[in-house]
Amino acid sequence: MSGFENFGKKLNVEDDAKMECGVCWHVYDPAEGDPVWQIPPGTPFSALPEDWRCPHCDAAQERFMRLGDNG
Repeated sequence: MSGFENFGKKLNVEDDAKMECGVCWHVYDPAEGDPVWQIPPGTPFSALPEDWRCPHCDAAQERFMRLGDNG
């Protein structure tokens, strides 16, 4: 295992899972959505548009990992 199996949108994550940017540590919370990208509350990470990027550092979705995963 490479240690990167937690990264990216391709994961089967729960709809309510919070995802954390591996670059700037911004947390995407589905309950809050993303006002910068006009993503409504209740939108799971897996349903974000393909071109969505971190609203703080512009990192790609693949740089996000499920918050709370240790390994």
